Amino acid sequence: MKTAFIGHRQVFARNIESKLADAIQTEINNGCIAFTMGTHGEFDDLALNACRRLKKTYSQLQIEVVITSLNSIRKVDERDIVPYSDVKTVMYEIEDAHYKQQIMLSNRQMIDSCDTLICYVDNTAYRSGAKATLRYAEKKGLKVVNLYSEDDQPFYGVSNEKVKEFWRNLYDEIIGKKV
Repeated sequence: MKTAFIGHRQVFARNIESKLADAIQTEINNGCIAFTMGTHGEFDDLALNACRRLKKTYSQLQIEVVITSLNSIRKVDERDIVPYSDVKTVMYEIEDAHYKQQIMLSNRQMIDSCDTLICYVDNTAYRSGAKATLRYAEKKGLKVVNLYSEDDQPFYGVSNEKVKEFWRNLYDEIIGKKV
């Protein structure tokens, strides 16, 4: 069994770390020991850190990080550290694809090798790679655990008028500081 993680670049949820740890623990309890994630967003970082913490308790866990560019693992100088030296790194053959398609292609290949998807995806998002990958996982028949909640959004439950007022006040504050 193998579980993939997909999510938006930004995560607004206040309690996502505990929800993510609980979801991973559930998959471990169900027999999953292999986890794979990308490197392009806040949710990827949260998933990797949660898996690293759980590996201290479950030494048999296999953590795989999918990279889309060798630059993400390159040392700049002798003081620099390789960010994924403690986990397995994988790079799919996507170099011929346009750079904007490389993440999507990597996500699909991750999904093709997994049984479960733990994600943080807003189903109402317009033009989202994470949303497209979620749809792909659903079509492939993966078990999906979506940790996203509508009330994670910063303006959830706030009227349009209040949102506009917030942005007007922020704009006025920024412009006032420039003068």
